[in-house]
Amino acid sequence: MLQKFFIFCSGADSDILDTCSKGEQNKYAGIGATVFFTAVMAFIASGYALYTVFDNVYTAIFFGFIWGLLIFNLDRYIVSTIKKRDNKWSEIAQATPRIILALIIAIVISKPLELKIFQKEIDQVLLEEKNQMTLANKEQLALQYSPKIESLNQEIKSLKADIASKEAETNALYDTYISEAEGTAGTGLLGKGPVYKEKREKHDAYLAELKLLKENNGQKIAALEDQIATLNADYNTKVGDTQPVIDGFDGLMARINALDKLPWLPSFFIFLLFLAIETAPIIAKLLAPKGEYDYKTEEAESVVAVWVNQKVAQRKLLMSTDAEMNQGIYEDLKSEEELYNYKKKKAGEVLRLQADSFYKTQTKGL
Repeated sequence: MLQKFFIFCSGADSDILDTCSKGEQNKYAGIGATVFFTAVMAFIASGYALYTVFDNVYTAIFFGFIWGLLIFNLDRYIVSTIKKRDNKWSEIAQATPRIILALIIAIVISKPLELKIFQKEIDQVLLEEKNQMTLANKEQLALQYSPKIESLNQEIKSLKADIASKEAETNALYDTYISEAEGTAGTGLLGKGPVYKEKREKHDAYLAELKLLKENNGQKIAALEDQIATLNADYNTKVGDTQPVIDGFDGLMARINALDKLPWLPSFFIFLLFLAIETAPIIAKLLAPKGEYDYKTEEAESVVAVWVNQKVAQRKLLMSTDAEMNQGIYEDLKSEEELYNYKKKKAGEVLRLQADSFYKTQTKGL
């Protein structure tokens, strides 16, 4: 039962193969098994690849099964259409397009499995890329907010500098009138005289201005700090909104690009393995000598070809014979006087009817 299934997979004619030896049947069962297991590998590879795209097991299994059937049909067609010939170069020329197609199929099948085999290494590459993308994203977003925040900080520094400058001037006036009272500076007279009073009043005026300046600038600084806090909150919000996009950067194309950044030799050997599997049935048919099945198939095809050629020749002969017979019949009919008179009579009736119709048409027009 299993052998019959694999013979079906090989695309061989089971009726002809049943008349062949066991060795010939085993050969084509082996070719069919290779075709079948190649399709199974294609199903597994495409199912995994589609799972990375849709993230749904049932969808991946369904479309992976369709892809596996497609590969099975292509391989079966490729193997079944290669005919053994007496000329090896002719066989190679016949198999070349099929080998190219097998090469393409091997690439398509091997790539998803490479993604699965090197999944841990690919995840590491993707993690590094995601970290770089996160930093780059923060830097790009910061370019939108940094100039505004820097400008606000400069305003805050300016307001604080005004307060510090006023405070320094007030403190200097305080030292001046205290020194005047102590007699250590100014007039040099000990006590609170008119000069002391004047300097004290000036200090008190500056102190009042300093207090008012602190209140006004404090309100401005608080407002500017609120703006900075709002900008920082907006920045953090945008970073949070864009981070899921970066975290989701692990699709099929991203993984293929990450695989390309790994050493190429392991992937190349996996590709060679699948190329060998995919081309094995074709190579086997090319290398195998012309067997019993090939001779019987050639015989059956030649029988059909001869039969078709005979039918075509018979139809051509029938057509030429019929034409010659018709030619002779019509030649004989030329000398039949009765037929001539009958046809003459009918022709005259037709002419009279045409004349009557023409007359009626002209009369109506008048």
